[in-house]
Amino acid sequence: MDVIRLLPDSVANQIAAGEVIQRPASCLKELVENSLDAGATRIQIIVRDAGRTLLQVIDNGQGMSETDARMAFERHATSKIREAADLFNLRTMGFRGEALPSICAVAQVEVLTRRAEDEVGTLLEIHGSQVVRQEPATCPVGTNMKVKNLFFNIPVRRKFLKTDQTELRNLLSEFYRIVLVWPQVQFTFVHNDEIMHELPEASFKQRIEQVFGKPSKPTFTLNLVDIHTETELVTIRGLVGKPEAAGRGARQYFFVNGRFMRHPYFHKAVMTAYTNLLTGDQEPSYFICMEVNPENIDVNIHPTKTEIKFQDEQPIFQILLATVREALGKFNVAPSLDFDREGYVEMPTPNASSTYRPANRLPIQVDTSYNPFTRTHERPVAAPANWQSLYEPQLPQEEKDKPTIPSDIYQYHGRYLLVPSSEGLMFVDQHRAHTHVLYKTYIDQLSHGQAPVQQLLFPEVLDLSADDMLLFATIAEDLRHIGFDIEQLGPRQYSISGVPSLLSGQDPISTLQHILSSVRETGTTATDVWRRRIALALAADTAIPYGKTLTPAEKEDLISQLFHLSDYRYTEDGKTIISVLTDEELAGKF
Repeated sequence: MDVIRLLPDSVANQIAAGEVIQRPASCLKELVENSLDAGATRIQIIVRDAGRTLLQVIDNGQGMSETDARMAFERHATSKIREAADLFNLRTMGFRGEALPSICAVAQVEVLTRRAEDEVGTLLEIHGSQVVRQEPATCPVGTNMKVKNLFFNIPVRRKFLKTDQTELRNLLSEFYRIVLVWPQVQFTFVHNDEIMHELPEASFKQRIEQVFGKPSKPTFTLNLVDIHTETELVTIRGLVGKPEAAGRGARQYFFVNGRFMRHPYFHKAVMTAYTNLLTGDQEPSYFICMEVNPENIDVNIHPTKTEIKFQDEQPIFQILLATVREALGKFNVAPSLDFDREGYVEMPTPNASSTYRPANRLPIQVDTSYNPFTRTHERPVAAPANWQSLYEPQLPQEEKDKPTIPSDIYQYHGRYLLVPSSEGLMFVDQHRAHTHVLYKTYIDQLSHGQAPVQQLLFPEVLDLSADDMLLFATIAEDLRHIGFDIEQLGPRQYSISGVPSLLSGQDPISTLQHILSSVRETGTTATDVWRRRIALALAADTAIPYGKTLTPAEKEDLISQLFHLSDYRYTEDGKTIISVLTDEELAGKF
């Protein structure tokens, strides 16, 4: 009996949907790209329940005829290419003819569309690849596409969707990748009847500010500098961040011919341009657009079309590197080294009038009557001193390994504490040491309950971008556990009435922004990972800064707290706290 059979179109479309439509954000990308290919200048996106219930895209593009509306949902039906050679001369966002059939295979789709030359439009409704109805309808020019109950016929796929907050963040992330490179198009994004973004036509720089700037303080682009170069291979334009504004959770975007792309090789080119300008944990924001001949790139290597192969990768790498370096040098944004600034404290040197006092030497007692060749029975051997200690209870090995706390702790350059020990001379990074001590405190507060709160005399207001607002709402309860008294003020604002007692006297706004960027950097929904990031960011902000001179009591207290921890040599994120110069290494210097 024959066992090979042809799959029904509905099943084949569901299989294709598994690659093309992975979540609501994938669906949004395909629908908006179709609107852009149709020449739309105004696009409205309406979302309900993070796309589970409804994902609607309304545009003023050229619309479709009755026949085209029906044909658009057939597999491999497209208006954008005619033959295989067209794949290497693409000037549209879509081209495969897979997106709409994949969407209608896993959702209930309703399309209302009309061309300018038609008196009436077309209403088409499809549920799970089955046409439910098709009839004439009155509607404006353009296309109104509704995708309802995504994955209604694949409950396993629907079950694996993340929380609404996570899926909404994914939707916004995909939204930003499109709107940033299409600033000439007006966009509106509405979620659960709340307008999250209303973006009028703008320049590229203005669009970046619209998306990532704060409503009451539009200063995001002040920390960016322009780049521009034109060659036969590539035209590069955009903006890159100033080194002093670099940090964690940077915004980094590459675009080619109006399409977002991921490209680790070109990212390396940008980072190489910042060599010696950034510390190891800092990254700059950048928004870089490339224009290349479509014949020299291949976008058809991944279903999401975000991985793009370039024919001239190495020359473009060098051009990009030179372009970013030139911009950083032209605007004189490379920071100069200043050894007199905070953190580089000059050590006092003894002068001729100072009195030098050598360290007190311990007295050495010598028994001149002792002869090592004398038999032991001829000369009784005395019991060792403190022999009783040999019979005292033994400490665990990890306790014995811990150095004792000496009284002679020295501070060097306002950065290191020098601690003599049996291992040698310990160099303790004072900021990292205090960060690690505070981290343990904060992580304990997050796990076991409310921390002490210091009320502010005047509440402060935290302005957030739309995606940061979603992230902040996710971690707000943890922030309250750690000692922040916060309440939502508006669509993108929180009021801060109280802060953790250890944060008293510091800027709560910058601390919360540091926490947000640290949490955003994780790229995960795991609560325990978030909590570690929150505790670590808060500890780093409240720890003893470099350059601060410590009193003898403060030095001894810090070292004591550090050595009481079981893991006192490295911070939570793996940075070295203690480095030891052994006696042998020191002797080798002379």
